[in-house]
Amino acid sequence: MKLLFIGDVVGEPGRRAVRQVLPGLVEREGIGFVVANGENSAGGNGITAGTARELFDAGVDVITTGDHVWDQRETATLLASSSRVLRPLNYPADVPGRGWTVVEKEGCPAVGVLNLQGRTFMPSLENPFLAGREALARMREQARVIMVDFHAEATSEKVAFGRWADGLASLVVGTHTHVQTADEWVLPGGTGYLTDAGFTGPHDSVLGRDADAVLRRFLTQMPQRFEIATGRVLLQGVIAEVDEATGRALAVRRVSEPA
Repeated sequence: MKLLFIGDVVGEPGRRAVRQVLPGLVEREGIGFVVANGENSAGGNGITAGTARELFDAGVDVITTGDHVWDQRETATLLASSSRVLRPLNYPADVPGRGWTVVEKEGCPAVGVLNLQGRTFMPSLENPFLAGREALARMREQARVIMVDFHAEATSEKVAFGRWADGLASLVVGTHTHVQTADEWVLPGGTGYLTDAGFTGPHDSVLGRDADAVLRRFLTQMPQRFEIATGRVLLQGVIAEVDEATGRALAVRRVSEPA
């Protein structure tokens, strides 16, 4: 089967790209399961029930998040009520939501999705390596095919987690930095890997924000309002072909599709 992971969806342009590009991509590539990082889907900051619904209606099966998950006041209620919108597992156990799920979709084997957040140059959470290894062991009791969104700043931490999870997950994809990397490959134990999926939204920008405002901030150090940019909208992510019986990745390929 084929899995698609969509990099961070940024604001209305990113949601529009998912609506416009995803159905055709799924049909053309024969994709069976779709995960998208939606932590920036609500105006570039956080996620709401409305933006989550928009992504689900476009064909996304599970939504992951990251350090911006709490930017919208209603998100705690969304996380508590939906099994298909995840927050990083390694937040304290008593915060709303869940960090992993297993979804049974018609025509597909059960697929597990795990969301973790790194700690290097990021808010201090529980150790994602230990939390992730334990969760993967539990998930493999229910599913052979498992996707991991490792939301982190440092490439070294992402690469290290890929190695740590090799043989336990079908696909490990990094998110957060919004710059698609060119290091996709299948690790020795059968785990597909990409350090960063990039982002889905306006690329005539600085990471999805209006370039002029970001430049003024760097030049003057004065506060600026970082509006979402509009030009050159792309859907970025990664496609993995996976052996359903073993969960091992057979091939990994980057995606960058214009909207």
